[in-house]
Amino acid sequence: MKTFEFSTELLPGLPEELGLECLSRLPYTAHRLAFRVCHRWRELLQSLDFYYHRKRLGYTQKLACLLLVFNSAIQNGPKNPSVSVSSSYGIAVFDSVSQSWDRLAPIPKYLNGLPLFCQLASCEGKLVVMGGWDPVMYDPVTDVFIYDFVTQQWRQGKDMPSKRSFFAIGACGGRVFVAGGHDENKNASRTAWVYDLRTDEWTELGELSQERDECEGVVIGEEEFWVVSGYRTESQGQFDGSADVYGFKSEQWRRVEGVWEPGRCPRSCVGIGEDGKLLNWAEIDPGVRVRASGGRVLVTGSEYGCGALGFYTVETKEGQNSKMENISMPNEFSEFVHAGCYAEI
Repeated sequence: MKTFEFSTELLPGLPEELGLECLSRLPYTAHRLAFRVCHRWRELLQSLDFYYHRKRLGYTQKLACLLLVFNSAIQNGPKNPSVSVSSSYGIAVFDSVSQSWDRLAPIPKYLNGLPLFCQLASCEGKLVVMGGWDPVMYDPVTDVFIYDFVTQQWRQGKDMPSKRSFFAIGACGGRVFVAGGHDENKNASRTAWVYDLRTDEWTELGELSQERDECEGVVIGEEEFWVVSGYRTESQGQFDGSADVYGFKSEQWRRVEGVWEPGRCPRSCVGIGEDGKLLNWAEIDPGVRVRASGGRVLVTGSEYGCGALGFYTVETKEGQNSKMENISMPNEFSEFVHAGCYAEI
């Protein structure tokens, strides 16, 4: 276990071990205040060693981070008393322990709404937002932003190497993997890259076995990044049943056949079962769309085609039927969810 050494006491009058134990048990909601107490606490809270120390002891907490549309009323002016509704992308955070909802502060570059169809990933206690379309010009962007839950602030990372939309994304061990999707000319891609949060650098991976537009990404067992289904440029909408799998140890791609139902869009429906294998969450119910997971799975869906969206937690155990529980939520968070992940804080 990592040994922490401090020139000053963490908590006056307490042995170092007890002081560390007390701070390790602080809920994530108190981290911002604790960050301001002193330099020693600030240094500790921002340390990756401290993050993994808390994770090892089971003191971290998993939050669902959801990209959804927020609607706001705008007064048109004194000569026109009517009110217009403005819609913009934002990030909602759901805490399953306190059953509370919150909205993250906007990114300074996009105060009026995040890029459309941007992607979310999280690792080492931070949330990463990548790509999407400019909310005004509708042009693809290469922006990367990182949200620190300790400081509750955004910072801009190094841009993506190229413009791509509807790509697969997954994160593990301080790195975010992206693959497939399409460029600004709607040409499907077979390239893949990995972004290192610690060095703020991009590294190109080997190519996929084929082009994969609108594919879905998932990390399994902290060992592999799966890029599931998708379609080629000349086969618009004809989703493939195969996947490309990147091994973190081998640093090589391998192709796996027959892992997905051909013709079915994989976006937001790919999950991991208790046996560690891929599963299709839509098989629970055709209206289900998965948005975040971690222990229990958070899903969204409606009882019928055009029905109101609801949020549910799903607990699955091998050999048993899935159990769904409804989650109550404020009206402002009840809109359609476009992307999601869970962040372990």
